Amino acid sequence: MMLEQTAIEFIEQLSSKEPVPGGGGAAALVGALSGALGQMVCNLTIGKKKYAFVEEEVITILEEIENHKKKLIHLVDEDAAGFLPLSKAYGMPVETLEQKQEKQEVMEVALRTACEAPMAMMEEMLHILMRLEFLAKNGSTLAVSDVGAAALLGQAALETASLNIFINTKAMTDEYVKEEFNHTTRRMIQRSKEIRDVVCSLVDKKIGK
Repeated sequence: MMLEQTAIEFIEQLSSKEPVPGGGGAAALVGALSGALGQMVCNLTIGKKKYAFVEEEVITILEEIENHKKKLIHLVDEDAAGFLPLSKAYGMPVETLEQKQEKQEVMEVALRTACEAPMAMMEEMLHILMRLEFLAKNGSTLAVSDVGAAALLGQAALETASLNIFINTKAMTDEYVKEEFNHTTRRMIQRSKEIRDVVCSLVDKKIGK
């Protein structure tokens, strides 16, 4: 697993000329960090008398974010694995008409595969963002700035993952599949922005920004 190496090693690998990890892997990592910040807020809220009335909900959110965070960590590797078939497809010969046709068919499948991991990342990040809204309203006020940081990181990670989808759909020839991916991606981007803005507005009011 890529994230079993040190943070410095991952950063060095990311900065190399190797095709993976790339933007998708970085997005999944940042999404996981967003989730971790959300969990920190949960842990700082649980057990405090002041927040006893929401403790049950916060415990549930803590567990839910843990599941989404774990999936994002695994998606760093899944994104890399999903890109390899596409990388090989780009290198296929196109000297004859038959080779061109074969490459296009292989490319179409590989492009769809390459969209799967970033799409899954966006879904996991959106789930985390939705839970941050509750924490911004009800979590420990001592850590409310961390809720804002989690929302900013999570939305940025989601939109970063979307770029990998758009660059792949641009090369697709199946217009139906292309539009299906693009429509879903745009919808999640819009929803993530709405949640981020709500969370940041709540945070700004509480910290007197």
